[in-house]
Amino acid sequence: MNDATVLRWFLAVAEIGAFGRAARDLSISRHRLSAAIRDLEAEVGERVFVTDESGTHLTPAGEALSAHARAVVAADDERRRAEPAPAPVPALRIGFVPGVTVTKWTRIWVDRFPGTPLTVEVIEEPDQLTALREGRVDMCFVREPADRDGLHTVPLYAEVAVVVVPKDHPVAAYDAVTLADLDDESMQDRGDDVAVTLEMVAAGVGPVVLPHSLARLHARKDLVYRPVTDAPPTQVFLAWTVESGEDDTDPRQEFLGIVRGRSEHSSRAAAERRTGATPAARATRRKAAAPARKTPPRPISRRKRAR
Repeated sequence: MNDATVLRWFLAVAEIGAFGRAARDLSISRHRLSAAIRDLEAEVGERVFVTDESGTHLTPAGEALSAHARAVVAADDERRRAEPAPAPVPALRIGFVPGVTVTKWTRIWVDRFPGTPLTVEVIEEPDQLTALREGRVDMCFVREPADRDGLHTVPLYAEVAVVVVPKDHPVAAYDAVTLADLDDESMQDRGDDVAVTLEMVAAGVGPVVLPHSLARLHARKDLVYRPVTDAPPTQVFLAWTVESGEDDTDPRQEFLGIVRGRSEHSSRAAAERRTGATPAARATRRKAAAPARKTPPRPISRRKRAR
């Protein structure tokens, strides 16, 4: 009868006078609370609560138990206060350039690793590598990084190139165009500020070729965009700095696994956090748990099928 958790629950029922409300206050199910009290009564050898029309009350045995319960809970509180506070878990900081959508992956992370915080930050494209090298983010979704020294870069997907033109421009009449179709146009460079560039497009200065995601992000009613079928696509990478001491339990490796579509059951660091097993022990368990190979059935002969 020295389980501090169960005795806390016992005291909560005694103070509130109802199992349902006590369970809600304790954030546990009523079934779990009732089962714990039944086990406690089995230890005591008598009922500790009685319920009537006015609510739930302590029996004489429950009254006798309450003093012991308060002493055990007070000692547990004192022990917890004396224990050093656990060190906070550092957040995994993810950056992404405008146009990249990270919501799907961050949702999976929160579901799979609730104990490891995740923060996301928009990084403007000219700052994408600086943010990594200065340590503002741990990983970043980047576009076509030119200088990859000291970086891990994993290609993820290619973005289709589109040309953005005013709504009444001749290009708007086509479903797609080629670079040759744009030879007579006064093309603009994308520049660092896409919104400003598109304002210039709307003003008639000239079209601009952008990755599709950026054109969609900055969509305007007075502009349209069309695929440029022979323009080189833009690659999106996931990048992070090369550091010593990296291993499979690095949170960055886990995030990379999520982005690549690795299932929860193959998430190595998650398994380690749940079981505390070493990589070697996990490998041994996987071999032991692997189902035996089944002998494939013999093909049915043509003669037998004919029957």
